Amino acid sequence: MAVQPGYDPHAFTPFAVTVDLAVFTVRSGVLHTLLIRRGQEPYAGDWALPGGFVLPRESAETAARRELAEETGLAPDLVAALHLEQLRTYSEPDRDPRMRVVSVAFTALVPDLPEPHGGGDAADARWLPAGEPGPPVPLAFDHERILADARERVGAKLEYTCLATAFCPPEFTLGELRQVYETVWGAELDPANFRRKVLATPGFVEAVPGAARLTGGRGKPAALYRPGPAGTLAPPLLRPRPEGTAR
Repeated sequence: MAVQPGYDPHAFTPFAVTVDLAVFTVRSGVLHTLLIRRGQEPYAGDWALPGGFVLPRESAETAARRELAEETGLAPDLVAALHLEQLRTYSEPDRDPRMRVVSVAFTALVPDLPEPHGGGDAADARWLPAGEPGPPVPLAFDHERILADARERVGAKLEYTCLATAFCPPEFTLGELRQVYETVWGAELDPANFRRKVLATPGFVEAVPGAARLTGGRGKPAALYRPGPAGTLAPPLLRPRPEGTAR
């Protein structure tokens, strides 16, 4: 790229741009996050979110997918198919001890990703329980803040989309669907109220005619449902909030 006349690129202090990824999934009824153990300084041996530097000729999203594949060993074609959502930009001047670094963070809540393994400059990579309210282990840089912001974002995503059904069996009970919400939100939901809201939301779920599943309780078998045609929830299924907290 040619330098424009009258512009001095050395008039401003250069800084680096990185990407960080907060990727979540639900495993055995527990919310997990994908973390890597850093193999290099700074913070060598500490856990962190996958990520790295944006190369000169790539976009932030391209860098995010490349780093995710390199550091976790996930197949590039699988990573390319993930729906990554840009979270926000983190730009505090002293967030990285090496130099001024601005990070563009991405997040995703995805089902059925395989076990990762460390690659690139990551010594290890694992799915670890996301923890409540904090992370499962201390994290490098400002990654605890990024992870908390990402968890809030994916919680909001379940309010307005039908994503929760992706974490259920092909045919599921409303109790199984409720468990996904309780896992991601970290809150207990009233079963009757949840059932009423789900069935009142057009296109969210569809009943499987004549199908039911024993749930281990003393009542009658629970009816089975499958995902409906809707992609978004109208009205939204809002999280319970502590009293006095604004929505």
